[in-house]
Amino acid sequence: MNSRYDAERIAPYAARRSRALEVLSARGAAALLLSARPKLRNADTEHRYRPDSDLWRLTGLGEPHCALLLLPASNGRAARSVLFLRERNAEQELWSGRRLGVERAPELLRVDEARPIEGLWSDLPGLLEGCARLCYRTGVDAQSDAAVLEVLARLRSKTRSNATLPHELLDTAPVLHELRLSKDQAELRAMSRAAEITCAAHASAMRSARPGMREFELEALIEYEFRRRGADAPAYGTIVAGGANACILHYVDNRDELRDGQLLLIDAGAEFEHYAADVTRTFPVGERFSAPQRELYELVLRAQLAAIDSARAGRRFDEPHATAVRVLVEGLCELGLLRDSVPAALESGAYKRFYMHRTSHWLGLDVHDAGSYVREGASRELAPGMVLTIEPGLYVAEDDREVDERWRGIGIRIEDDVLVTDAGPQVLTAAAPKAPDEIEALRARALAS
Repeated sequence: MNSRYDAERIAPYAARRSRALEVLSARGAAALLLSARPKLRNADTEHRYRPDSDLWRLTGLGEPHCALLLLPASNGRAARSVLFLRERNAEQELWSGRRLGVERAPELLRVDEARPIEGLWSDLPGLLEGCARLCYRTGVDAQSDAAVLEVLARLRSKTRSNATLPHELLDTAPVLHELRLSKDQAELRAMSRAAEITCAAHASAMRSARPGMREFELEALIEYEFRRRGADAPAYGTIVAGGANACILHYVDNRDELRDGQLLLIDAGAEFEHYAADVTRTFPVGERFSAPQRELYELVLRAQLAAIDSARAGRRFDEPHATAVRVLVEGLCELGLLRDSVPAALESGAYKRFYMHRTSHWLGLDVHDAGSYVREGASRELAPGMVLTIEPGLYVAEDDREVDERWRGIGIRIEDDVLVTDAGPQVLTAAAPKAPDEIEALRARALAS
């Protein structure tokens, strides 16, 4: 038990709490973070438990039925953290696993105080006295929302007291979610490991794919590689899309047979210590790209490399997208898939027929991670420590009669995870092959073996 909570491992969580308390104290705000509820899969069978990202980031505690209350400094009282969690219970732990317990939590997690979770709603009103504001994310759990509103109503009934009481309910996003944008060294180590595992799984899929296999066979292989290399789980539903299935952006059926001459798009990422990787690779089911496949693949790759190069500190978040779109539109016009001029196609959005999604999103504890994309009405500046995906693609529907038949049913996406640094963009997932010559050489060796 204690190895999961050794001092070195827990130190980053304590440091993040201290930083969060600084921000909250400047606003006179407390913050209440609740654990995710266990979710039923069907009947009385639950999904594997995954902790709430905010609560995990500030505690490192992966148990259900807990809550963290962060109290700001006020009236000479230091800022402090109060963790509510389950007490030890030998009989219940026999069925559902070991618990940390209230008694050991302050020492092992370095929180200031721990209390039984059963007392959360009765203790909360007294703990919030002296706080002018409460940060709490509404809309996630209706039962908890009602309990929080009841607590605030009880506090409003004390208006004749001299105590400062919460008069504003704030969303956690502008306060705590902004802190998640810049990753610390412990977070980057976890993300690098998630990336390493993910790249190894993609390379294994490239070596293993054969005509006649079913998409789900490669899904099973990828997720096996994730788990055997130490990942918690897939970070999202694995996409294994052969041929025209790749033109369905969130294809998850993964059941069709792979055929020679098709391309295979795999979008899969591992989660390690609850930090996600998000990688897409596209490669031939056979040994080589066809000429049309290679032309479109090289165009997407050019767009991706240009977009990655633009993901630099001081640039705007939307620059990689604008860069990728420009390269794609120029290529589509040159190949004849777009008949307008480049400026006309950009202005009209005609390219969205073939490229309909954005190029980037934040990455971290969530695949689409927390943090705003806009500041003061403009796309925000990139800064060191931010991690984002770069994932341009092209998708030509198999029933698109307005394009030459040779292009139809081709779907391509190339996606990497990029860390913004002072020295320029660092691709965390560079180990997954994507150069077309490298892919063809790998496929030739695989099919010959």
